[in-house]
Amino acid sequence: MINKKLIDEILELASVIRDPYFRAISYARLGYELFLLKSGEYKKAFTKAIETTKYIDDPVSMVRALIEIARYLEKAKIPASGKVFHQAFEMIQKFPDPLHDELIEGMTSVLLEIRRYDDALFYANEMRDKTKKSEVLLKLLTLYVKRGNIRKAHLILKNITEEPWYSIAALELLKAHLKREEFGSAIKIFQGLRNRHWINEAVKEIAIHLKSHKAPKATFEKFVDVALSMSDELSFDTLRNLLVELGSSGEIDFVMRILRKMPPDERIKTLNELLVRIMENEKLLEELMSNLDKENFIPVAKFLLTKLLEKPDKSYTKVVEIIGARTGNERILVKVVTFLAKVGEYDKALHFAHRVTDNHLRSLAFGSIAVNLLKKGDIDRAIDTALEVKDPKWGSWLLGELLVKILELARDRDVKDDLEMRAKEQRELW
Repeated sequence: MINKKLIDEILELASVIRDPYFRAISYARLGYELFLLKSGEYKKAFTKAIETTKYIDDPVSMVRALIEIARYLEKAKIPASGKVFHQAFEMIQKFPDPLHDELIEGMTSVLLEIRRYDDALFYANEMRDKTKKSEVLLKLLTLYVKRGNIRKAHLILKNITEEPWYSIAALELLKAHLKREEFGSAIKIFQGLRNRHWINEAVKEIAIHLKSHKAPKATFEKFVDVALSMSDELSFDTLRNLLVELGSSGEIDFVMRILRKMPPDERIKTLNELLVRIMENEKLLEELMSNLDKENFIPVAKFLLTKLLEKPDKSYTKVVEIIGARTGNERILVKVVTFLAKVGEYDKALHFAHRVTDNHLRSLAFGSIAVNLLKKGDIDRAIDTALEVKDPKWGSWLLGELLVKILELARDRDVKDDLEMRAKEQRELW
């Protein structure tokens, strides 16, 4: 136990502090330390702290002193802390903007520190500046969500009026409802979002959660219906993002089913975005191209093959074969042949090239194989391949092009894969 005489001397020395603001705060801090030391003198120190505030001339300094005293009263478990906070608040009410809000924000920060969340919420709601108020209320909402008090978090959300704080807060609540599998409540919050960026963020959270928790397909469809019912400006963007997220997490069958609810243009946009997202996942690409409806297949296949031809990689051979097997479109077959030839799958490329009947396109298909064989140094096989084009004009043209490229190769020059461009020029001449 600390010596009482020493305590009296310390309190006496504190009375010598000339500035009443610092003297009041010092008494409060001493009171808290004495409380920790289990000395009954702590109440005396707090009483002196309150009394000293009467000598503070500057109203702002007095408010700040009262807030600090209330902080230490609360830490010392003295019920009077609430009254002192309220006394400070009543003084703040007389101050003009922006000082009014600055002082309330400071007081709410102290209240949050000492975990008087309800009091902090009460005073935060008295802030006049909507932006500042929304910012402080967002902090409070996040704390209530972490503590599991979702009901109170909903009440706070109603008072957040400004963006992006409203959307950030709504997303926090939405995630909380998803974790609790309260999907109806999550849908209501989702419907209330009004900012495109945060709607997209919400879509990601929904897709990830529903997939990882293996939610029923009916729950997925409820979110889809909500996305479709949103404003024209956001509905398809929102739905597209939701389907891309679900598709990239493996729900290809579900995405295919939902796409039927969308207009044709929106379907293609969604599928193309999904392709870009899953480009590194060959298995998902294969599944997608195997399950595409006939009406969506051609534009999506063209898009995918164009992407794959930018940087041909043998790991995509199977998905390209799936495309070739599913279509009779000869322009797509030429792209299939070109890809397979570029990755060295010559026999597979020849298989699809033989299906091309248009003389111009057939010359491009076999020409692509021949050029890539040339690049590998297989001149004999390249010529044999070129001779597969039986049309007199296009066959002659292709053989001539190939012979020139053989000489280019002999001069240690790179063989250009420019047959499509050259064929276009030749066709215009004819």
